[in-house]
Amino acid sequence: MKFRPCIDLHQGRVKQIVGSSLSDGQQERLTTNFASDQPASHYAAMYKHDGLFGGHVIMLGPGNEAAATDALQAFPGGLQVGGGITADNAAHWLDQGASAVIVTSAVFKDGMVHEDRLAELVRAVGKERLVLDLSCRKKGDAYYIVTDRWQKFTQVTVSEQSLGYFAGHCHEFLIHAVDVEGKCAGIEEELTALLGRFSPIPTTYAGGVKSLADLYRVKELGHNRLDATIGSALDIFGGSGVTYAEAVAFNRQEGC
Repeated sequence: MKFRPCIDLHQGRVKQIVGSSLSDGQQERLTTNFASDQPASHYAAMYKHDGLFGGHVIMLGPGNEAAATDALQAFPGGLQVGGGITADNAAHWLDQGASAVIVTSAVFKDGMVHEDRLAELVRAVGKERLVLDLSCRKKGDAYYIVTDRWQKFTQVTVSEQSLGYFAGHCHEFLIHAVDVEGKCAGIEEELTALLGRFSPIPTTYAGGVKSLADLYRVKELGHNRLDATIGSALDIFGGSGVTYAEAVAFNRQEGC
């Protein structure tokens, strides 16, 4: 298990946002935990210096392309990129230095899985450079994949069957527990355990990590099979729960 870093971009700036508050055309609802004065490339260079491979750059809406490009070029081959990725532009982002592209809405739309688009993406970049974002919210007794800035529920649940199916079309999963993401209130333990039990490929869990104890809890519940990312709790993003130095040390301890 390892800590994976992140760079979340909104309106061209590095920010930490409560994911459930994102909504197109309703900026008054947006809850921002942190907005950095440093460019995205600053964080990418820091991750490169500390050998933190496999982090993700997420473009939350339009206006983030230049910042994302700067980050990728500051750490070539070290970061994945997501947000508005399609079969038409995926190769462009790989050319900018991304190690892989992260895809959600191109595949999950209108409550359905568009298998033709998924196949097109695999043809465009190859399964080994494709990460599927299965970020989800709980409804009833199940976790449903959500799209459109995490506001729209699909009809697809995160389950042993769906994880097995999608694993045949990508190299990794990125899964945000949307209901706790950005709140620094603890991880979604039920989801973490589900992923640790059933995910057959490398998976990064995101959402609610507030301390080093939570990082170890992900390791325990995920049977040492999940990686985790930390956002708003991290000191480099204005948090007080975990220092960046502690997260880097965790990876060293884990042999990463």
